[in-house]
Amino acid sequence: MSTVLANYNGDVIAWANEQAQLLRAGQFSQLDIEHIADEIEDVGRSEQRELASRMTVLIAHLLKWRYQPERKGNSWRLTIEAQREDTAYVLKKMPSLKQNLNDDQWLSIIWKKAKAQAIAETGLENLPDDYPWTMDQILNPDFWPEA
Repeated sequence: MSTVLANYNGDVIAWANEQAQLLRAGQFSQLDIEHIADEIEDVGRSEQRELASRMTVLIAHLLKWRYQPERKGNSWRLTIEAQREDTAYVLKKMPSLKQNLNDDQWLSIIWKKAKAQAIAETGLENLPDDYPWTMDQILNPDFWPEA
């Protein structure tokens, strides 16, 4: 088992290839079960981070669109459209992530990050403390918040 741990700690790619070979060969007693479980959980966390990142960028750009109407441009529109499309793809590929969209704690974190990003990029300071739109509006390709 020590060589497996050395591979995991030193070269996770070599370790992963080794574990895949052991699985395919049916050599289950030689598997590094604890690290395999960790890696499987990491896949889920990675997908959650991707959704959070996309939602943060999307909401930040919707805030900029709404609160800096004089600076609206094609770049912001394209970013909003791309984030909506990519978010829809992620949710279609992994429908279990949809539960995050109804989680008030998760939404609060996303809102704070998006607000901070919008403030950092624009200098705006009077953005709302709570998100002013529903999730349906945020994800709706026809929704464009107006001042």
